[in-house]
Amino acid sequence: MSTSLFNRIVFGPIHSRRLGVSLGVNLLPVENKYCNFNCIYCECGWTGHNSALSLPSREKVREALEKKLSEMQKAGTQPDSITFAGNGEPTIHPDFADIISDTVMLRNRTFPASKISVLSNATMLHRSEVVEALKKADMPILKLDSTFDATRAKINLPAAGMPVDKLIAQLKAFNGQAVIQTMFLQGTYRGETVNNTTAAELDAWEQAICEIKPRQVQIYTIDRDTPADTLNKVPEQELRAIAARIEKHGISVQIAF
Repeated sequence: MSTSLFNRIVFGPIHSRRLGVSLGVNLLPVENKYCNFNCIYCECGWTGHNSALSLPSREKVREALEKKLSEMQKAGTQPDSITFAGNGEPTIHPDFADIISDTVMLRNRTFPASKISVLSNATMLHRSEVVEALKKADMPILKLDSTFDATRAKINLPAAGMPVDKLIAQLKAFNGQAVIQTMFLQGTYRGETVNNTTAAELDAWEQAICEIKPRQVQIYTIDRDTPADTLNKVPEQELRAIAARIEKHGISVQIAF
């Protein structure tokens, strides 16, 4: 299937299924996806391996965001969220922590009621400055697509392996402030079954969520084109049943269809 990249540092605002009116910030190259995951469902397509790609500087990000927020002020359009997403993993950027600090300052000056959100695959949590920066965000949205290493490898195709038990320990260290996001999907990839909705998968995932104790869980399924064309959406009824498993523990769940 066809996929698409974001061609600016600051893009939108767009309507997000989970975040409302979302002003996007892309800290990755505009010409290629740049990520340490290669998720088979990623709307940006497959991860490239061009070492010549350059990341936007902290100054360029700040200037682009300041300009756009000023334009939105003049137009009377308030974003619900300033969202770090874009063409890959935002926390890879070496100046991620400083960029978040700049964004907090700009948000407070222009739209203090807007949230700052970061969509992250949670692979950089071994860096203390990344963790502290994520804690400054109103919505640090961290990926956990499976609690089985084998399934996670199939779905996320990580560049380097981090055992899921270590990841869960790092997510627990957010002390209930993290938001966990999980993409549920079914299908095949390279002739192998891919399904993180089996009874065993859901039992283990539910247990992990109870250990992490996030302030919210966001669950969703395929909505756009994916690089692997053998994947299927999970029906709404199944997503609602999955949500009910978590809600019974008193944890808020947001479902995006």
